[in-house]
Amino acid sequence: MANEVTIPLLPCASIDEVAEFYVMLGFTVTYRQYRPNAYLSVRREEINLHFFGIPGYQAAQSYSSCLVQVEDPRELYDAFAAGMRAVYGQVLVTGIPRMTRPRREGFLFVDPGGNWIRVVPAVRERENGRNGLSRALDTAVTLAGSHAAERQALKILEGALAREVHASEEERASALEFREELLDRLNLHR
Repeated sequence: MANEVTIPLLPCASIDEVAEFYVMLGFTVTYRQYRPNAYLSVRREEINLHFFGIPGYQAAQSYSSCLVQVEDPRELYDAFAAGMRAVYGQVLVTGIPRMTRPRREGFLFVDPGGNWIRVVPAVRERENGRNGLSRALDTAVTLAGSHAAERQALKILEGALAREVHASEEERASALEFREELLDRLNLHR
């Protein structure tokens, strides 16, 4: 078999809210149905996402997730950020919806339905010999992004920054940038 296509079906409380959000990100609504069941499909280039409405669905309790592999996550992040800034005046980094800043491994956004969409590079290289700071940064990003545990992420990252004296300037800069983001999220800017 060849050329198979898989399209995730994600839950939401309101297909209208979800449609507005994805249009803001540059997607096009390709199908919308209200009866007998609420259903929505959106598309941006080769990214297809479909949603089904569940009355009373709680976005904050969602465990729904989807992985999107793209050639350049930064390019997609920049387009999404521009859409958010145009509508909200800023990139939303807390609450629902929200979007994390891009990292080497991509970025994450949560839509109004509470669906966690992870945008990652299409091909990931094996990273052997990574130091403790790189591993701590990955852990901190996961804790803050996936578990909303910003305080724990900050503690891990600050500990690694203090211990890892052999990290490269690029690794240290990435860790310090994420530290600043965490301080902003926690309103602890020093």
